[in-house]
Amino acid sequence: MSEREEVVRRWRREARCVPLARAELRKALAGWGLSELEEDALLVASELVTNAVRHAVAPRDREIETRYVRLASGVRVEVHDASPARPVVGAPHQDDDGGRGLHLVATLADRWAVGERVGPGKRVWAELSVKVT
Repeated sequence: MSEREEVVRRWRREARCVPLARAELRKALAGWGLSELEEDALLVASELVTNAVRHAVAPRDREIETRYVRLASGVRVEVHDASPARPVVGAPHQDDDGGRGLHLVATLADRWAVGERVGPGKRVWAELSVKVT
């Protein structure tokens, strides 16, 4: 890979952006020859975008940005939102309907973190790589 490839899209902060963001990632992975990462990467993207839609405390007109970056051995999934509030990895109870998203991200990704971004808010990212067997 000679240059960094990325796909950047902006979405209205609505639940219907989640499947659209997944479709963009699926298309990018196929184009990069990384379809073997599809299942895990799509789940990670779903969790991160859903968290931004549900929990980002920001004006409704502020958009969510997804950034999918082709890495040498995989992909980085980034979700940017305008809320400065950092996500918290909770301890979900077995009977809870939610609260497991970041646990799934931590399990599926090689690494993930929350960081600064240009402009207000934060970016939450996760990297997944092709497993060499």
